[in-house]
Amino acid sequence: MGRRTSIGASVSKGRILVVDDQPQIRRVLRTALVANGYEVDDARDGQGALLKLREAKYDVILLDINLPDIKGTDLCRDIRSASDVGVIMLTVRNSEADKVAALDSGADDYVTKPFSTPELFARIRAVLRRYGVDKEVQRLTLKDLDVDFEGRRVTVRGSTVHLTPKEFELLQYLANRVNKIVPHREILRAIWGPDYGEEMDHLRTMIKQLRKKIEAEPAKPMYLLTHSWVGYELRVAK
Repeated sequence: MGRRTSIGASVSKGRILVVDDQPQIRRVLRTALVANGYEVDDARDGQGALLKLREAKYDVILLDINLPDIKGTDLCRDIRSASDVGVIMLTVRNSEADKVAALDSGADDYVTKPFSTPELFARIRAVLRRYGVDKEVQRLTLKDLDVDFEGRRVTVRGSTVHLTPKEFELLQYLANRVNKIVPHREILRAIWGPDYGEEMDHLRTMIKQLRKKIEAEPAKPMYLLTHSWVGYELRVAK
């Protein structure tokens, strides 16, 4: 089961620790990861990484195999002996022996420098899924809207609002993909089942009804946004 979280003014996809002795690598990774919704800390060596790990909990560690004070593989073994955090090893070496050493030390994956950002993000997402950190929203709290998904309670401007089971399911599905455009067909199949995908009237009607219940001005929605010919988005201002 995925980790449950809350959404207020912003949402994090996960917390990542970057461990690399090269300032430029740390800076580039931090910029790219933060821009894509991750929380990021960094360390330049093994001791710095262990200190960070004592201070905070992380979902993934991006760990350079060559550190100034300890081998990345040895640090990975130390981390793995005390934690099941996801570890992706970063290295300039690409031999089979290096890959085997990284994986044998407890790393979940291995990426060779230079790497493409899309590839690295795909590997991070895979590790997050493996450890169940595909976050399931527990609560959505906005200016005039509060949704307790676990308790199935919706409050709009201080008043309780009743949603049908399908309306609630739709809102929760979009909340788990907040600030992302979700295609029509994906929503239809998720809410109505795999045999659906073309019944746009079903979806338009439900979105219209949901807006009437949660938007201050349904004709000018703040939260449930339409992206013509593409899909819908639950927008949470950052």
